[in-house]
Parts: sequence; C-alpha cells; structure tokens
Amino acid sequence: MKRSILILSVIICQLSSTTLNAQGFDNLPDPIEDVNKVVDNTPDSIAKALMSRPAPGSTRQGNSPVLFLIGNSTMRNGTLGNGNNGQWGWGYYFPKYFNAQKIAVENQALGGMSTRTFYTDLWPAIREALKPGDWVVVSIGHNDNGEFFDQKRARAVIPSVDPDTCYVGFNQRTQKQDTVYSYGNYLRKYISEIRAKGANPILMSLTPRDAYDEKGKIVRKPQTEWAAYIAAVEGVPFVDLNEISGAKLDSYSRWKQQYHFLGDKIHTSKFGAEMNARSAAEGLFYSKNPQLKPLQSIMINVEPKVKPVQRKEGQPVVFFTGDSTVKNADKDDDGMWGWASQAQTVFDESKITLFNAGRAGRSTRSFVREGLWDEVYNSLQPGDFVTIQFGHNDICPITDAKARGVIPGTKDTLHVFKLDNGQYEVVYSFGWYLKKMIDDCREKGATPILVSLTPRNEWPGGKVERRDDSYGKWYREVVAETGVEFIDMHNISADFLDKKFAVSGLPADKEKAQAKIAELKAKAGAKYFKQDHTHTSKLGAQMNAQSFARGLRQNHSELAKYLKK
Repeated sequence: MKRSILILSVIICQLSSTTLNAQGFDNLPDPIEDVNKVVDNTPDSIAKALMSRPAPGSTRQGNSPVLFLIGNSTMRNGTLGNGNNGQWGWGYYFPKYFNAQKIAVENQALGGMSTRTFYTDLWPAIREALKPGDWVVVSIGHNDNGEFFDQKRARAVIPSVDPDTCYVGFNQRTQKQDTVYSYGNYLRKYISEIRAKGANPILMSLTPRDAYDEKGKIVRKPQTEWAAYIAAVEGVPFVDLNEISGAKLDSYSRWKQQYHFLGDKIHTSKFGAEMNARSAAEGLFYSKNPQLKPLQSIMINVEPKVKPVQRKEGQPVVFFTGDSTVKNADKDDDGMWGWASQAQTVFDESKITLFNAGRAGRSTRSFVREGLWDEVYNSLQPGDFVTIQFGHNDICPITDAKARGVIPGTKDTLHVFKLDNGQYEVVYSFGWYLKKMIDDCREKGATPILVSLTPRNEWPGGKVERRDDSYGKWYREVVAETGVEFIDMHNISADFLDKKFAVSGLPADKEKAQAKIAELKAKAGAKYFKQDHTHTSKLGAQMNAQSFARGLRQNHSELAKYLKK
C-alpha cells in the first residue's frame, strides 16, 4: 500500500523564553482539561516523576525477569502514585498477583502519557533495560486525543490501526519537527522493539470509563478492537481488560459502580483500581494463550479468598460480621465471648449453617480495608444471610496506627487523610460503609440484616447507657435509606439489663449517687461483662444472642424460621 503523508502547515508564534522553558522535558505545563472534560492529574515535572518511578529494570533480582507496566494515570495515578489525591492506578495493586521471589513488577506508567508520548519520552529508557525473558504489558490510550502538535500536550494519535498513514508537522511542545502515526502503528512499534530484546509483549485494552451506552451499559472503548486486531495480526497475547472490568461494573448497582471512580469519569478510587488489577490478573491467568504459560506459573492470589464455611446441601448460611462483641477469644468459660459464638443456643443447626466472620478490634472501615469483608462477599450465595454489626471501634482516631476511625454520620461523604504512617487513605462515613456492605449482600442474592451495637456496662442516671443519639440515629438513617432489616440489639439488651439492675432514681448526694452507679456496674459486670465495660462474659454473649433472636421474631424475619422452637 502506498504510504500517504499529510504535511500540516503550522504557524509558529513567537514565544517568550519563559514559555519555551515551560514546555521542556523537565517541566510539564499546568494540567488542562481534555476533550473528555477530564483534568490530568500529573502537573508535576517529569523529572520529579522519574525520581518516584523506579529506574527501569532497577527492581530486577539477579537473573529473574521483570514485568514492566506501560500505561497512563489509570495505571499509575499522580506523579507519586501514592493516592494522595484519593485516586489510584491499578498498577499499584498488580504486584500482589505475582510471586515476588520469581519476578519483579515495575509500574512504569505515568499520568498524562498517550501511546505516542510514552513511546517518545519514557519508552527508550525502558527498552534499554529489557532483557530476554522479561514481560511488558502495554495498556495505554486514554490520552490519545486532542491536537497533534499543540504547546500543551501534543499527544494525539491517528485513531486507527492503519500502518500507512502519518501526519507531519512542527511540535510546539518539543520545538521539533514531528511525525504522528496511528494507534495501531505505535502498538506495532512497542511489540517489535520488545521482541527485539527477547522479551514478551502483552497487549491489554483500556480500563472502562464511568460512561453508559444507550442500553445503560458501561461504554466499551474503541481502542479495544484496535488492540485486539494488532494482537491477532502480530501473534501477541491480548487481555480485554475493558470488557472484564466493564462486565463487573455492569453487574453492580449504579451506586456501587460510581464509587469505583473518584473525581471524574476516568480515574479510579482504590476500589476501582483494585478491581482493574484483579481483572488484569484474571485475564492473564485464565487465558488459553500458550505464550502466557511461563507467566501464569508464577502468578498467585488470583482465586478470590473465601471463608472456610462447610456448606450443607439445601441449607443457607448466616454470616455474622462485626468486632470483638461478635467474635472474641470464645474459649475460656471465664473469659470474653462474642455473641455470635453463642448463636447455636438460639438457631437450629439442622436447618441453617452458622459462620462467625467477626474479627476483634475492627471497625467498618478496617473490616473493609483489610479484605475481611471481601472474603464474606466472595463466599455469599443466593439465600444466605449476613448480619452487619459495627460501632465500638468506628469513632476512634482516623489517622493513628490502627486506622479505624470513620467520618461520623451517614452521608455519602469522603475525605483523603494522610495517616500517621505516611500513607494516604480515602475514609468514608460510618453509614457509607454500612451501605456498601448492604449493597454487596443484595448483589449476591443474600439478605443483609443490620444489627445495632451491644450496650456497654455504663449506668448514667442509674440506667444502662443508651447511644441512640449517635449510632442509633445513624443506624436508623441507613435503614430509612436502604430498607434493610434492622435488629436493635442495643436497646433490646439494654431493656433486659435495666429490668435486671436499674434503679428508679439516684441519691441526691453526689458521692452516694456515684457509689450507687459503681454498685450497678459491679453487679452487671459480675454476670454479663468481662474485664471492661464493652466485652461480655459467656452469659452476656448468650444474652445478646437471645436479644438477636427476640428481634428476629418481632420483625417476623425470614431468618426467624431457622430459630429453635
């Protein structure tokens, strides 16, 4: 085919020395809004970025291979890639799927790069670092639009796979004559040069955007077809990341789909970045392409973690989630017990399987962040039940070592916090985390049941403490918003304790009143609590289990039919 070349006539304006310096390699201009109405998140200089990105090949261990990631801000967000803007690229989470003793994963992506500018600006150093046996994942293209030779970015490519078309003109950013090729032709260049070094190229389609087609489905990017075509023609493994993640987003509620993005319609939150990293890993691991067998042999953690529940045919499972008031040591008759350890005292185990997924010391936030909730989510089947009970650890310091505190309230609010360990985390409200768990359960066909926190052994005014103006209020707001079933264990158990120990009034004398409160606390603590004002004895755990059963019966709950008669 005859090569067709379009010579673009570009008028060069007289620029000041300051403006010229601003366009240099070591100093990118301020971020600008692109045609997708997205502001790129890498206003920092490339020089600074090169300091935070590993020098190409520097993570290699001996003669072991390196897996290089080539992409833009959807793979590595921000110059530092540390989540300080609340956005994360999926390359940050990709190493968890590979045996670090056998391969190093280098995230060489950089925000703002297009297929073209990455090739001209960053690729040469990576190409130089390649060794036989290395792997290179190329997943780039979100920034391939705009003007061809403008002052700001000059990153656009020809939107096709045509190998015989190019544009020639004066690049105002680099102040040099430049040639622009098609998207497909840049992919061919990467593939050819990777193979020339004895390394293994892999093409991946782009991450999906928060955009919908006329059928209400996530839009699939046109670069997918182009990359798939080039991969087929060149005999390169291809992973359709756009489709794998897009299908997941389509299966979510609209609310859940949207929190996988943050700030705009392209860049992902931690949830979205982790999803895309898993999708990329699944695409590689389950590929039938024989070229990927060596890489697949050193992949790990691809199968989602699940709870070790022993299912019985025809029986649903009820998963209990929460903190130490749900699951504690649960072994010493004179020790601390969580109430779900005593669930067998109220449930008929010939009809339903009980699984205590609680974990001491956790809040809604840490239970989600540590993957404990994901293990429950991954284990759910239609017809299962999940109790969701948190609160005792949620209004703790937000940035300390335990990182459990949440934003008080139930609005869908969030804030990026810098933790005391120097890392960044997006923290949501108490109600947001509850709504996430509720939504996840329903997605899986399971029934969520929200349970208020257990009462504490505190007796202001001679009656057991009620926390209805904080947690109680927030629980009810979530119930009103979601319609979730609600068991008010807090007040059911508190009513029981008041009936057993409360006094109608306290002495007028302050010291005598304090002594009476101490007496009430000692009496209740001797039977129903253990060591402190929060954790229960075995009898206290059984009391809370009875309160849960009472609440189920009052609600005429579907779960109530599995209680003992």
